[in-house]
Amino acid sequence: MNHLNHRIPTRRKSARAARIAGQLLLLVVFIAPLATPAAQRKAQSSRQAITYVCPMDPDVKSTRPGKCPKCGMFLRPASQKASADAAASMDSMNSAASHDGDVTEPMRIPDTRVVDQNGKTYRFYSDLVKGKTVAINFIFTTCTTICPPLTATFRKVQQELGERVGRDVQMISISVDPTIDVPDRLKAFAAKFDAGPGWTFLTGDKQEIDLLLKALGAKVDNKTDHSPTVLVGNDSAGYWTRTYGLAPVATLVKVITDATARTASDTAAQVPLPGATGSADERQVQKHVAAEPATASGPKLEAKQVKSPGATAASYFPNTVLLTQDNKPVHFFDDLLKGKTVVINFMFTTCTGVCPPMTANLAKVQEYLGERVGKSVNMISISVDPTTDTPATLKKFASTYKVKPGWTFLTGKPEEVETVLRKIGGFVKDKNDHTSLVIIGNVETGEWMKVFAMTAPSEMADIVIKLSDAKP
Repeated sequence: MNHLNHRIPTRRKSARAARIAGQLLLLVVFIAPLATPAAQRKAQSSRQAITYVCPMDPDVKSTRPGKCPKCGMFLRPASQKASADAAASMDSMNSAASHDGDVTEPMRIPDTRVVDQNGKTYRFYSDLVKGKTVAINFIFTTCTTICPPLTATFRKVQQELGERVGRDVQMISISVDPTIDVPDRLKAFAAKFDAGPGWTFLTGDKQEIDLLLKALGAKVDNKTDHSPTVLVGNDSAGYWTRTYGLAPVATLVKVITDATARTASDTAAQVPLPGATGSADERQVQKHVAAEPATASGPKLEAKQVKSPGATAASYFPNTVLLTQDNKPVHFFDDLLKGKTVVINFMFTTCTGVCPPMTANLAKVQEYLGERVGKSVNMISISVDPTTDTPATLKKFASTYKVKPGWTFLTGKPEEVETVLRKIGGFVKDKNDHTSLVIIGNVETGEWMKVFAMTAPSEMADIVIKLSDAKP
Protein backbone atom coordinates (compact mmCIF):
# COMPACT_ATOMS: atom_id res chain seq x y z
CA MET A 1 0.00 0.00 0.00
CA ASN A 2 2.84 2.37 0.88
CA HIS A 3 4.51 1.48 -2.39
CA LEU A 4 1.37 2.33 -4.37
CA ASN A 5 0.88 5.57 -2.53
CA HIS A 6 4.45 6.50 -3.26
CA ARG A 7 3.80 6.11 -6.98
CA ILE A 8 0.57 8.24 -7.03
CA PRO A 9 1.40 11.86 -7.88
CA THR A 10 0.43 14.45 -5.28
CA ARG A 11 -2.12 16.08 -7.63
CA ARG A 12 -3.90 12.72 -8.19
CA LYS A 13 -3.98 12.07 -4.42
CA SER A 14 -5.55 15.50 -3.82
CA ALA A 15 -8.20 14.88 -6.47
CA ARG A 16 -8.98 11.49 -5.00
CA ALA A 17 -9.28 12.94 -1.51
CA ALA A 18 -11.63 15.61 -2.83
CA ARG A 19 -13.85 12.99 -4.47
CA ILE A 20 -14.00 10.97 -1.26
CA ALA A 21 -14.83 14.08 0.76
CA GLY A 22 -17.59 14.95 -1.71
CA GLN A 23 -19.05 11.45 -1.46
CA LEU A 24 -18.99 11.64 2.33
CA LEU A 25 -20.70 15.04 2.19
CA LEU A 26 -23.48 13.65 -0.02
CA LEU A 27 -23.87 10.74 2.36
CA VAL A 28 -24.24 13.14 5.29
CA VAL A 29 -26.81 15.21 3.37
CA PHE A 30 -28.97 12.17 2.64
CA ILE A 31 -28.59 10.56 6.07
CA ALA A 32 -29.04 13.75 8.15
CA PRO A 33 -32.86 13.89 7.81
CA LEU A 34 -33.04 10.31 9.06
CA ALA A 35 -30.96 11.22 12.08
CA THR A 36 -33.07 14.23 13.15
CA PRO A 37 -33.09 14.55 16.95
CA ALA A 38 -36.39 13.85 18.71
CA ALA A 39 -36.79 17.48 19.68
CA GLN A 40 -36.41 18.58 16.05
CA ARG A 41 -38.90 15.96 14.86
CA LYS A 42 -41.32 17.17 17.51
CA ALA A 43 -40.86 20.77 16.36
CA GLN A 44 -41.46 19.72 12.75
CA SER A 45 -44.59 17.86 13.80
CA SER A 46 -45.75 20.92 15.71
CA ARG A 47 -45.23 23.12 12.66
CA GLN A 48 -47.19 20.71 10.52
CA ALA A 49 -50.08 20.86 13.00
CA ILE A 50 -50.42 24.64 12.83
CA THR A 51 -53.82 25.98 11.90
CA TYR A 52 -53.97 29.40 10.24
CA VAL A 53 -56.91 31.74 10.82
CA CYS A 54 -58.00 35.13 9.52
CA PRO A 55 -57.66 37.98 12.05
CA MET A 56 -60.97 39.45 10.87
CA ASP A 57 -62.92 36.27 10.07
CA PRO A 58 -61.98 33.56 12.60
CA ASP A 59 -64.23 31.10 10.77
CA VAL A 60 -61.76 31.13 7.88
CA LYS A 61 -59.18 28.45 8.69
CA SER A 62 -56.45 26.72 6.74
CA THR A 63 -53.61 24.28 7.32
CA ARG A 64 -51.36 26.46 5.17
CA PRO A 65 -50.36 30.13 5.32
CA GLY A 66 -51.91 32.42 2.76
CA LYS A 67 -54.55 35.11 2.35
CA CYS A 68 -58.15 35.15 3.49
CA PRO A 69 -60.49 34.74 0.51
CA LYS A 70 -62.97 37.13 2.16
CA CYS A 71 -60.85 40.13 3.14
CA GLY A 72 -57.43 39.44 1.63
CA MET A 73 -55.54 39.61 4.93
CA PHE A 74 -52.69 37.22 5.64
CA LEU A 75 -53.78 34.30 7.80
CA ARG A 76 -52.26 34.13 11.28
CA PRO A 77 -51.01 31.02 13.14
CA ALA A 78 -53.38 29.84 15.85
CA SER A 79 -52.50 27.41 18.62
CA GLN A 80 -54.06 26.07 21.76
CA LYS A 81 -51.54 28.04 23.80
CA ALA A 82 -52.34 31.37 22.15
CA SER A 83 -54.06 33.52 24.74
CA ALA A 84 -57.35 35.19 23.96
CA ASP A 85 -56.04 38.71 24.43
CA ALA A 86 -53.49 38.15 21.66
CA ALA A 87 -56.25 37.02 19.35
CA ALA A 88 -58.29 40.09 20.24
CA SER A 89 -55.47 42.47 19.42
CA MET A 90 -54.65 41.07 15.97
CA ASP A 91 -54.76 43.70 13.30
CA SER A 92 -54.53 43.80 9.55
CA MET A 93 -50.84 44.64 9.65
CA ASN A 94 -50.41 40.93 10.44
CA SER A 95 -47.56 41.18 12.93
CA ALA A 96 -45.64 37.96 13.39
CA ALA A 97 -45.31 38.62 17.12
CA SER A 98 -47.54 36.72 19.54
CA HIS A 99 -48.71 37.50 23.04
CA ASP A 100 -46.10 35.08 24.36
CA GLY A 101 -43.34 37.06 22.67
CA ASP A 102 -43.11 39.84 25.24
CA VAL A 103 -42.60 37.82 28.41
CA THR A 104 -39.27 38.50 30.04
CA GLU A 105 -39.03 37.70 33.75
CA PRO A 106 -40.88 35.80 36.51
CA MET A 107 -43.47 37.64 38.58
CA ARG A 108 -42.28 38.68 42.04
CA ILE A 109 -45.11 39.92 44.27
CA PRO A 110 -44.38 41.84 47.49
CA ASP A 111 -46.36 41.27 50.69
CA THR A 112 -47.31 44.94 50.97
CA ARG A 113 -49.73 46.06 53.68
CA VAL A 114 -52.93 47.26 51.96
CA VAL A 115 -56.40 48.42 53.01
CA ASP A 116 -59.67 47.53 51.25
CA GLN A 117 -62.80 49.62 50.63
CA ASN A 118 -64.20 48.53 54.01
CA GLY A 119 -61.12 49.64 55.94
CA LYS A 120 -59.85 46.09 56.51
CA THR A 121 -56.08 45.59 56.42
CA TYR A 122 -54.43 42.78 54.45
CA ARG A 123 -51.02 41.57 53.37
CA PHE A 124 -51.25 41.77 49.59
CA TYR A 125 -49.54 38.52 48.69
CA SER A 126 -50.28 36.37 51.75
CA ASP A 127 -53.96 37.27 52.07
CA LEU A 128 -55.11 38.11 48.54
CA VAL A 129 -52.87 36.35 46.02
CA LYS A 130 -51.15 33.32 47.53
CA GLY A 131 -52.53 30.09 46.08
CA LYS A 132 -55.29 31.95 44.17
CA THR A 133 -56.22 32.98 40.65
CA VAL A 134 -56.48 36.77 40.50
CA ALA A 135 -57.46 39.44 37.98
CA ILE A 136 -55.95 42.84 38.85
CA ASN A 137 -56.58 46.23 37.30
CA PHE A 138 -55.52 49.77 38.20
CA ILE A 139 -57.81 52.78 38.75
CA PHE A 140 -58.33 56.01 40.69
CA THR A 141 -61.67 57.43 41.77
CA THR A 142 -61.30 60.98 40.40
CA CYS A 143 -60.46 59.72 36.90
CA THR A 144 -62.81 61.01 34.20
CA THR A 145 -61.34 59.14 31.24
CA ILE A 146 -60.31 55.49 31.20
CA CYS A 147 -61.19 54.34 34.75
CA PRO A 148 -64.99 54.36 34.45
CA PRO A 149 -65.05 52.16 31.31
CA LEU A 150 -62.31 49.94 32.81
CA THR A 151 -64.35 49.44 35.95
CA ALA A 152 -67.61 48.96 34.01
CA THR A 153 -65.89 46.27 31.93
CA PHE A 154 -64.60 44.59 35.10
CA ARG A 155 -68.17 44.58 36.44
CA LYS A 156 -69.39 42.81 33.30
CA VAL A 157 -66.59 40.28 33.73
CA GLN A 158 -67.76 39.67 37.30
CA GLN A 159 -71.30 39.11 36.06
CA GLU A 160 -70.11 36.66 33.41
CA LEU A 161 -68.00 34.71 35.90
CA GLY A 162 -70.89 34.62 38.38
CA GLU A 163 -70.34 32.51 41.50
CA ARG A 164 -66.76 31.75 40.47
CA VAL A 165 -65.77 35.24 41.71
CA GLY A 166 -64.77 34.91 45.32
CA ARG A 167 -64.47 31.15 44.96
CA ASP A 168 -62.21 30.38 41.96
CA VAL A 169 -61.17 33.93 41.08
CA GLN A 170 -60.36 37.02 43.12
CA MET A 171 -60.86 40.40 41.41
CA ILE A 172 -58.70 43.27 42.63
CA SER A 173 -58.66 46.97 41.73
CA ILE A 174 -55.66 48.90 43.05
CA SER A 175 -55.74 52.69 43.32
CA VAL A 176 -52.85 54.52 41.69
CA ASP A 177 -53.80 57.57 43.79
CA PRO A 178 -53.79 56.22 47.38
CA THR A 179 -53.45 59.68 48.94
CA ILE A 180 -56.89 60.69 47.67
CA ASP A 181 -58.47 57.26 47.49
CA VAL A 182 -59.13 56.50 51.13
CA PRO A 183 -61.35 53.46 51.91
CA ASP A 184 -64.59 55.47 51.99
CA ARG A 185 -63.95 56.90 48.54
CA LEU A 186 -63.18 53.46 47.17
CA LYS A 187 -66.35 52.09 48.74
CA ALA A 188 -68.47 54.81 47.11
CA PHE A 189 -66.69 54.25 43.79
CA ALA A 190 -67.28 50.48 43.98
CA ALA A 191 -70.96 51.06 44.74
CA LYS A 192 -71.38 53.08 41.53
CA PHE A 193 -70.53 49.96 39.57
CA ASP A 194 -72.40 47.55 41.83
CA ALA A 195 -69.21 45.64 42.61
CA GLY A 196 -70.11 42.34 44.24
CA PRO A 197 -68.37 40.02 46.73
CA GLY A 198 -65.01 38.72 45.62
CA TRP A 199 -63.98 42.07 44.13
CA THR A 200 -61.61 44.02 46.38
CA PHE A 201 -60.63 47.69 45.96
CA LEU A 202 -57.27 48.51 47.55
CA THR A 203 -55.43 51.56 48.85
CA GLY A 204 -52.81 52.15 51.55
CA ASP A 205 -49.68 54.11 52.41
CA LYS A 206 -48.50 55.89 49.26
CA GLN A 207 -44.90 54.71 49.50
CA GLU A 208 -45.94 51.09 49.97
CA ILE A 209 -48.56 51.25 47.21
CA ASP A 210 -46.01 52.82 44.86
CA LEU A 211 -43.63 49.92 45.53
CA LEU A 212 -46.45 47.44 44.93
CA LEU A 213 -47.43 49.14 41.67
CA LYS A 214 -43.81 49.10 40.53
CA ALA A 215 -43.55 45.38 41.21
CA LEU A 216 -46.73 44.76 39.24
CA GLY A 217 -45.53 46.87 36.30
CA ALA A 218 -48.12 49.61 36.89
CA LYS A 219 -46.10 52.42 38.47
CA VAL A 220 -46.39 55.80 36.71
CA ASP A 221 -45.24 59.30 37.63
CA ASN A 222 -48.59 60.77 36.61
CA LYS A 223 -51.71 58.92 37.73
CA THR A 224 -53.51 59.82 34.51
CA ASP A 225 -50.93 57.79 32.61
CA HIS A 226 -51.65 54.55 34.46
CA SER A 227 -51.81 51.30 32.53
CA PRO A 228 -55.17 50.12 31.12
CA THR A 229 -54.02 46.50 31.35
CA VAL A 230 -55.37 43.69 33.48
CA LEU A 231 -52.85 41.44 35.21
CA VAL A 232 -54.12 37.86 35.43
CA GLY A 233 -52.33 35.21 37.43
CA ASN A 234 -52.64 31.75 38.93
CA ASP A 235 -50.20 31.80 41.84
CA SER A 236 -50.41 28.05 42.47
CA ALA A 237 -49.39 27.34 38.88
CA GLY A 238 -46.84 30.15 38.71
CA TYR A 239 -48.70 31.49 35.67
CA TRP A 240 -49.02 35.22 34.92
CA THR A 241 -50.08 37.16 31.86
CA ARG A 242 -51.43 40.57 30.85
CA THR A 243 -54.35 41.57 28.70
CA TYR A 244 -56.01 44.81 27.62
CA GLY A 245 -58.56 46.06 30.15
CA LEU A 246 -61.00 47.24 27.47
CA ALA A 247 -60.90 44.06 25.43
CA PRO A 248 -64.31 42.43 24.81
CA VAL A 249 -65.71 40.91 28.01
CA ALA A 250 -65.69 37.44 26.45
CA THR A 251 -61.95 37.83 25.80
CA LEU A 252 -61.20 38.80 29.41
CA VAL A 253 -63.32 35.94 30.73
CA LYS A 254 -61.47 33.50 28.50
CA VAL A 255 -58.06 34.74 29.66
CA ILE A 256 -59.12 34.43 33.32
CA THR A 257 -60.70 31.01 32.78
CA ASP A 258 -57.54 29.82 31.04
CA ALA A 259 -55.49 30.98 34.03
CA THR A 260 -57.67 29.05 36.50
CA ALA A 261 -57.10 25.87 34.49
CA ARG A 262 -53.31 26.11 34.67
CA THR A 263 -51.33 23.73 36.85
CA ALA A 264 -47.82 23.76 38.25
CA SER A 265 -46.81 21.17 35.66
CA ASP A 266 -47.54 23.60 32.84
CA THR A 267 -44.68 25.59 31.40
CA ALA A 268 -44.10 28.53 33.72
CA ALA A 269 -45.35 31.74 32.17
CA GLN A 270 -43.95 35.18 32.80
CA VAL A 271 -45.08 38.78 32.58
CA PRO A 272 -43.62 41.77 30.77
CA LEU A 273 -41.04 43.89 32.54
CA PRO A 274 -42.51 46.53 34.87
CA GLY A 275 -43.38 49.67 32.99
CA ALA A 276 -44.34 47.91 29.76
CA THR A 277 -47.33 49.61 28.18
CA GLY A 278 -48.49 46.70 26.12
CA SER A 279 -47.58 43.43 24.54
CA ALA A 280 -45.11 42.99 21.71
CA ASP A 281 -48.04 42.53 19.37
CA GLU A 282 -49.33 46.00 20.30
CA ARG A 283 -46.02 47.84 20.24
CA GLN A 284 -43.88 46.16 17.61
CA VAL A 285 -42.90 48.21 14.60
CA GLN A 286 -43.85 46.30 11.50
CA LYS A 287 -42.23 46.76 8.11
CA HIS A 288 -43.94 45.65 4.97
CA VAL A 289 -41.96 45.08 1.80
CA ALA A 290 -43.52 43.13 -1.04
CA ALA A 291 -41.72 41.78 -4.07
CA GLU A 292 -43.15 41.24 -7.52
CA PRO A 293 -42.54 37.81 -9.01
CA ALA A 294 -39.84 37.68 -11.62
CA THR A 295 -41.05 37.33 -15.20
CA ALA A 296 -39.44 35.56 -18.11
CA SER A 297 -38.26 37.53 -21.12
CA GLY A 298 -36.99 35.30 -23.90
CA PRO A 299 -34.38 32.84 -22.68
CA LYS A 300 -33.41 35.11 -19.73
CA LEU A 301 -35.16 35.69 -16.40
CA GLU A 302 -35.46 39.36 -15.49
CA ALA A 303 -34.26 40.62 -12.13
CA LYS A 304 -36.80 40.54 -9.31
CA GLN A 305 -38.56 43.88 -8.92
CA VAL A 306 -39.13 45.07 -5.36
CA LYS A 307 -41.85 47.57 -4.59
CA SER A 308 -41.14 50.55 -2.37
CA PRO A 309 -43.13 50.67 0.90
CA GLY A 310 -45.23 53.49 -0.57
CA ALA A 311 -46.07 51.43 -3.65
CA THR A 312 -46.83 48.42 -1.47
CA ALA A 313 -49.21 50.52 0.62
CA ALA A 314 -50.90 51.83 -2.52
CA SER A 315 -51.61 48.28 -3.67
CA TYR A 316 -52.74 47.15 -0.22
CA PHE A 317 -54.98 49.93 1.10
CA PRO A 318 -58.31 50.51 -0.69
CA ASN A 319 -58.90 53.82 -2.43
CA THR A 320 -62.59 53.71 -1.56
CA VAL A 321 -64.52 56.98 -1.56
CA LEU A 322 -65.78 57.90 1.92
CA LEU A 323 -67.31 61.05 3.40
CA THR A 324 -65.71 63.39 5.93
CA GLN A 325 -67.45 65.22 8.77
CA ASP A 326 -67.78 68.13 6.32
CA ASN A 327 -69.64 65.85 3.86
CA LYS A 328 -66.67 66.01 1.49
CA PRO A 329 -65.93 62.90 -0.61
CA VAL A 330 -62.35 61.66 -0.21
CA HIS A 331 -60.40 58.74 -1.62
CA PHE A 332 -59.13 56.81 1.39
CA PHE A 333 -55.59 56.17 0.14
CA ASP A 334 -54.91 58.98 -2.34
CA ASP A 335 -56.37 61.79 -0.24
CA LEU A 336 -55.57 60.70 3.31
CA LEU A 337 -52.72 58.18 3.38
CA LYS A 338 -50.45 58.75 0.40
CA GLY A 339 -47.15 60.33 1.42
CA LYS A 340 -48.28 60.83 5.01
CA THR A 341 -47.77 59.57 8.51
CA VAL A 342 -51.20 58.60 9.78
CA VAL A 343 -52.89 58.10 13.14
CA ILE A 344 -55.99 55.92 12.74
CA ASN A 345 -58.59 54.93 15.31
CA PHE A 346 -62.11 53.48 15.31
CA MET A 347 -65.16 54.93 17.07
CA PHE A 348 -68.88 55.66 16.92
CA THR A 349 -70.69 58.74 18.19
CA THR A 350 -73.29 56.99 20.40
CA CYS A 351 -70.58 55.07 22.28
CA THR A 352 -70.78 55.42 26.07
CA GLY A 353 -67.63 53.42 26.79
CA VAL A 354 -64.13 54.07 25.51
CA CYS A 355 -64.87 56.39 22.56
CA PRO A 356 -65.28 59.66 24.52
CA PRO A 357 -62.07 59.31 26.58
CA MET A 358 -60.21 57.96 23.56
CA THR A 359 -61.21 60.96 21.45
CA ALA A 360 -60.36 63.36 24.27
CA ASN A 361 -56.93 61.74 24.56
CA LEU A 362 -56.33 62.01 20.82
CA ALA A 363 -57.31 65.69 20.99
CA LYS A 364 -54.39 66.16 23.39
CA VAL A 365 -52.15 64.27 20.96
CA GLN A 366 -53.19 66.73 18.25
CA GLU A 367 -52.20 69.60 20.54
CA TYR A 368 -48.75 68.10 21.04
CA LEU A 369 -48.27 67.55 17.31
CA GLY A 370 -49.25 71.13 16.50
CA GLU A 371 -48.78 72.26 12.89
CA ARG A 372 -47.65 68.81 11.76
CA VAL A 373 -51.29 67.70 11.70
CA GLY A 374 -52.69 68.41 8.26
CA LYS A 375 -49.23 68.63 6.73
CA SER A 376 -46.97 65.63 7.27
CA VAL A 377 -49.43 63.93 9.63
CA ASN A 378 -53.10 63.04 9.12
CA MET A 379 -55.33 61.94 11.99
CA ILE A 380 -58.21 59.70 10.92
CA SER A 381 -61.19 58.46 12.95
CA ILE A 382 -63.38 55.91 11.17
CA SER A 383 -66.92 55.24 12.35
CA VAL A 384 -67.83 51.59 12.88
CA ASP A 385 -71.49 52.64 12.77
CA PRO A 386 -71.81 54.47 9.44
CA THR A 387 -75.59 54.03 9.31
CA THR A 388 -76.04 56.23 12.38
CA ASP A 389 -72.95 58.38 12.00
CA THR A 390 -73.80 60.75 9.16
CA PRO A 391 -71.35 63.54 8.27
CA ALA A 392 -73.44 65.99 10.30
CA THR A 393 -73.39 63.68 13.33
CA LEU A 394 -69.63 63.26 13.05
CA LYS A 395 -69.15 67.03 12.73
CA LYS A 396 -71.11 67.63 15.92
CA PHE A 397 -69.11 64.91 17.70
CA ALA A 398 -65.79 66.37 16.49
CA SER A 399 -66.75 69.88 17.59
CA THR A 400 -67.37 68.58 21.11
CA TYR A 401 -63.67 67.81 21.35
CA LYS A 402 -62.55 70.97 19.53
CA VAL A 403 -61.01 68.98 16.72
CA LYS A 404 -58.73 71.05 14.51
CA PRO A 405 -57.92 70.81 10.77
CA GLY A 406 -55.96 67.74 9.78
CA TRP A 407 -58.13 65.36 11.79
CA THR A 408 -60.69 63.67 9.56
CA PHE A 409 -63.75 61.73 10.73
CA LEU A 410 -64.99 59.25 8.14
CA THR A 411 -68.29 57.61 7.29
CA GLY A 412 -70.03 56.56 4.08
CA LYS A 413 -72.03 53.72 2.62
CA PRO A 414 -71.88 50.78 5.06
CA GLU A 415 -70.46 48.39 2.47
CA GLU A 416 -67.71 50.84 1.49
CA VAL A 417 -66.80 51.63 5.09
CA GLU A 418 -66.66 47.89 5.75
CA THR A 419 -64.19 47.45 2.89
CA VAL A 420 -61.82 49.92 4.53
CA LEU A 421 -62.35 48.57 8.04
CA ARG A 422 -61.60 45.01 6.96
CA LYS A 423 -58.36 46.04 5.30
CA ILE A 424 -57.01 47.85 8.36
CA GLY A 425 -58.31 45.48 11.02
CA GLY A 426 -61.19 47.57 12.33
CA PHE A 427 -64.22 45.59 11.21
CA VAL A 428 -66.48 44.12 13.92
CA LYS A 429 -69.95 42.64 13.73
CA ASP A 430 -70.97 44.39 16.94
CA LYS A 431 -69.91 48.04 17.06
CA ASN A 432 -69.38 47.80 20.83
CA ASP A 433 -66.56 45.33 20.22
CA HIS A 434 -64.41 47.69 18.16
CA THR A 435 -60.73 47.85 19.01
CA SER A 436 -59.39 50.54 21.30
CA LEU A 437 -55.97 50.46 19.70
CA VAL A 438 -54.59 53.25 17.55
CA ILE A 439 -52.72 52.42 14.35
CA ILE A 440 -49.76 54.71 13.59
CA GLY A 441 -47.82 54.40 10.38
CA ASN A 442 -45.50 56.15 7.97
CA VAL A 443 -46.83 55.14 4.57
CA GLU A 444 -43.61 55.96 2.71
CA THR A 445 -41.18 54.14 5.02
CA GLY A 446 -43.50 51.19 5.62
CA GLU A 447 -43.17 51.42 9.42
CA TRP A 448 -46.38 50.66 11.30
CA MET A 449 -47.18 50.18 14.95
CA LYS A 450 -50.19 50.21 17.23
CA VAL A 451 -50.59 51.55 20.76
CA PHE A 452 -53.30 51.76 23.37
CA ALA A 453 -55.69 54.61 22.68
CA MET A 454 -55.15 55.86 26.24
CA THR A 455 -51.36 55.99 25.98
CA ALA A 456 -50.08 59.25 27.45
CA PRO A 457 -50.60 61.97 24.78
CA SER A 458 -46.97 63.12 24.96
CA GLU A 459 -45.74 59.56 24.48
CA MET A 460 -48.05 58.91 21.54
CA ALA A 461 -47.07 62.20 19.95
CA ASP A 462 -43.39 61.26 20.30
CA ILE A 463 -44.06 57.98 18.48
CA VAL A 464 -45.82 59.84 15.66
CA ILE A 465 -43.01 62.38 15.35
CA LYS A 466 -40.30 59.70 15.25
CA LEU A 467 -42.14 57.78 12.53
CA SER A 468 -42.89 60.96 10.61
CA ASP A 469 -39.24 62.12 10.70
CA ALA A 470 -37.93 58.76 9.46
CA LYS A 471 -36.68 58.70 5.87
CA PRO A 472 -37.57 56.01 3.30
